[in-house]
Amino acid sequence: MNKKLMVSALKLLDQRIPSAIRVIIGGGAAMAYAYDIPIATEDIDAVPDRSTVELATFHKEVAAVGLELGIAANWLNDHFSPFLFVLPRDYGDRLVAIYQGKHLDVRALGKEELVLMKCFAGREKDIPHIRTLLRTSPSLKVIDKRLQELLEKKIPGAQKAADLFDDLCGELGLSA
Repeated sequence: MNKKLMVSALKLLDQRIPSAIRVIIGGGAAMAYAYDIPIATEDIDAVPDRSTVELATFHKEVAAVGLELGIAANWLNDHFSPFLFVLPRDYGDRLVAIYQGKHLDVRALGKEELVLMKCFAGREKDIPHIRTLLRTSPSLKVIDKRLQELLEKKIPGAQKAADLFDDLCGELGLSA
C-alpha cells in the first residue's frame, strides 16, 4: 500500500463505520504516512485506542473496504500488537495525527516508538527501517531510557533490542 491508497482506504472506512473510533498505527504504514518515508508496506498495522464502535462491526467494515478497493480483507490489522508492551508510558505525547474524519481518528506512533518496536521485532527487513528512522532525529534519550527500563525488568528480548539499537547508533555515529 502506498500513501494514496491508505488515504482512500481510511476515507472509505470513515464513511462506513457508525460511530467514533480512534486507532493508532505503527510499522511501515506509520513511517510512510506520518513521516513521508518512501517504503512499501502490505497493510496498515493498527490497534483501536478509543472506540464506541463494536470491534466486530469495525472488522467487518475493514473487510468491506478491502473488497471494495480490491485489497486484502485485513488491510488494517493489529499484527504489531504483540510489541505494544515496549511503549513507554508517555508514548501518547508523541502520537502524530494523520487522519481525522467524521468518525475515524487515526494517529501514528512517534518515531521513538517505531524504533523501539522495530528493534524488538529485530527482523532483517526492520534494520533498514531503523536506520532510516534514526536518521530522522528521534529522541535517542527516550529510546535508550525505555530500553534500560525493559532491561532492568528483565523483559525477554530487551538485550537483543538494546544491542541492535546500540549497534545501529554506532554505525551511524549517533549517541544517546
